[in-house]
Amino acid sequence: MRLAVASGKGGTGKTTLAVGIGIALAAGGRNKVSLLDCDVEQPNDHLFLSPTGVERRPVEVGVPLIDESACTGCGECAEACRFNALAVVGGRLLSFPELCHGCGACWITCKTGGIARGTRRIGWTLAGRSAARWGSLSLVWGELDPGQPLAPPIIRQVKELGLAHREETRVEILDAPPGTSCPLVEAVEGVDACLLVTEPTPFGLHDLELAAEVLRIMNIPSGVVVNREGVGDSAPILRFSEARGLPVLMKIPFSRRIAEVVAAGGTLLDVDSSWQPALVDLWDACQGLARDGGRPRAGDH
Repeated sequence: MRLAVASGKGGTGKTTLAVGIGIALAAGGRNKVSLLDCDVEQPNDHLFLSPTGVERRPVEVGVPLIDESACTGCGECAEACRFNALAVVGGRLLSFPELCHGCGACWITCKTGGIARGTRRIGWTLAGRSAARWGSLSLVWGELDPGQPLAPPIIRQVKELGLAHREETRVEILDAPPGTSCPLVEAVEGVDACLLVTEPTPFGLHDLELAAEVLRIMNIPSGVVVNREGVGDSAPILRFSEARGLPVLMKIPFSRRIAEVVAAGGTLLDVDSSWQPALVDLWDACQGLARDGGRPRAGDH
């Protein structure tokens, strides 16, 4: 079972929920849990779990290495590049590494041997184990180097590293990056179900609509969690969710106590131990989503 926790916007509480579900399952001893932090631009799951024995590996992507003595300036490689990372100016081939996606079209296309495949580091993957007071779980996350624009290759490596741990874990929870662009798509690809965390504000509803549409197109069964219930009017969120067949599986109240505990590095289980069975029930509901293909059932609301 692979569950993604996502949101159309940042700051909705997605990490709070992902970490909470992970430690609730670990504390219950029902499953061996792996938590994958796919928000590689601003990873923070490890701040709550303080993992030990961390292994750090570089993530590299392919880049063109130009041999000017062999390059004829024909421009075929620039035409093949979908990302405009190459251009021929005055008969000379120019490369723009910040636009390169490492797809390999240029060195495959080149017939003169003017381009070879090189590599450049764009970030890191890290893996360790958290022996938190609520239970032990495996933690994998990625870090994008400052100034690098390509998050998806690191997210892909985080997921592959999680796959390498599959024999020792039966549950994967993916803390997805915010938004609805390529990093989110890469993170949720292949998951069994997804929780969309939102908040009862106009911004929360707007971005929930965007994220729900992405998941609909990808055919991923999804449910909704309303965080900070009471800070605004939840009725528009509930109407949208009902119209789209998205079950609202949990409402987390707007609470100063929760805010203080999380800001200090705590989790929902540190707020109140009653969150442990509630989050396990949420997990069970997500398993039902995956099993039923996202079709809402009586009582889901």
